[in-house]
Amino acid sequence: MLRRASPFSHSLWRREIRATLLLAYPLILTNLAQAAIHATDIILLGWVGPRTLAAGALGVNLFNACLIFGLGLVTASAPMMARELGRFRHSVRDVRRTVRQAMWAAVAIVIPFWLILWQAEPILIAFGQDPELSADAARFVRAVMWGLLPYFFFLILRSFISALEKPLWALVVGGVAVLFNAALNYCLIFGALGFPALGLLGAGIGSALSNLLMFVALAVVVTRHKSFRRYRLFGRFWRADWERFAQIWRLGLPIAVTLFLEISIFNAAVFLMGLISTAALAAHAIAIQIAALSFMVPLGLSQAVTVRVGLALGRRDPAGIARAGWTSFALGEGFMAMMALLMLTIPHLLVYGFLDESDPRNAEVISLAVSFLAVAALFQIVDGAQAVAAGMLRGLHDTTMPMIYAAFGYWVIGLGGGVVLAFGLGWGGIGIWIGLALGLAVVAVLMVTRWMRRDALGLTHG
Repeated sequence: MLRRASPFSHSLWRREIRATLLLAYPLILTNLAQAAIHATDIILLGWVGPRTLAAGALGVNLFNACLIFGLGLVTASAPMMARELGRFRHSVRDVRRTVRQAMWAAVAIVIPFWLILWQAEPILIAFGQDPELSADAARFVRAVMWGLLPYFFFLILRSFISALEKPLWALVVGGVAVLFNAALNYCLIFGALGFPALGLLGAGIGSALSNLLMFVALAVVVTRHKSFRRYRLFGRFWRADWERFAQIWRLGLPIAVTLFLEISIFNAAVFLMGLISTAALAAHAIAIQIAALSFMVPLGLSQAVTVRVGLALGRRDPAGIARAGWTSFALGEGFMAMMALLMLTIPHLLVYGFLDESDPRNAEVISLAVSFLAVAALFQIVDGAQAVAAGMLRGLHDTTMPMIYAAFGYWVIGLGGGVVLAFGLGWGGIGIWIGLALGLAVVAVLMVTRWMRRDALGLTHG
């Protein structure tokens, strides 16, 4: 007689680690590819000069606030599809419903975003930013904003193939987009190969076209590849399904608000840096890009654990839920510990990738960026913890309490502490970064505690 493996069996943990890594690494690399698109913009704009870099940072952060909110909304499709496939591995109709209505939700949310982003200049001025920087940032935003909808569609298709545990195609598409974006943006920013030199406007156009390329390419894959085409995702796309549309919003809106609260606290930090000095703003843009690239790994693990936990939830497998969650958590924390060490030991080398160290105009910016990285190293651990823990809870369809935790941690502790330290105690930009670290730490502790109490709270009764 064959014996069932114990839930604590080493073989089951090894199998979970392998399954998590196979699902996570394409998601991580795809996230890095998307981050590389924005990092490329920042690097190229930094080559133009610190002032152009500062304007680009303002534009990117305003744009990202809308992008992250929409990302959170359509992210609801991932745990919904994962739980369904955990229940019925060959489900087609229910998965197709989720994909279509997630796209409907993307269309519904992107229209007000376009209206907001079109007014980027007066919004930035209202936040106390330099009028000339605000005008330059608006030129970038009015071009890049048209890439929002195709990017949301790309994310939904990526969630679809990830729920089927076949995310490699998204990586291939993302890699091509990075090369396309780098080449096109270089030509459009600097006027190479006969293109007009459009500066910030060129960076926005290039990034928008890169997002369009990602969606079109992945759409071709899911309609033609034998593993995906039987779902007929785009057939009768116009047919309303208000029940599933409402389910997307019920699950996705708290995720969107949670992510928005997180990104908006970083956006608020950008605006506060702008009140300190242009050099502080440019240095913050560099440090936050480096931290963002590091964050792509726990973010990918967060996306992977949402699927892995969701599949176990659909199977009604509490032991599988625990293994899936803690595996990703350990992997994420291990990576962020290594990144913290790098930021502490080689900060100048990291910063030199963004600015020419031989140019005396950049000396102040480089010095500030290095000091910011020292603090960023300290919150790598808690940032990774809160990101992966949020994904673990999303796999359980638990999104409302994490939203409340985010509101308290980011805005009460993070923003409040940062303002007091930066302006009340006169610590400047370092005070803002310390406030961010405190906010992330509070959210991490609250989310991990909730995960540990998941059985008592009835979250595993899928």
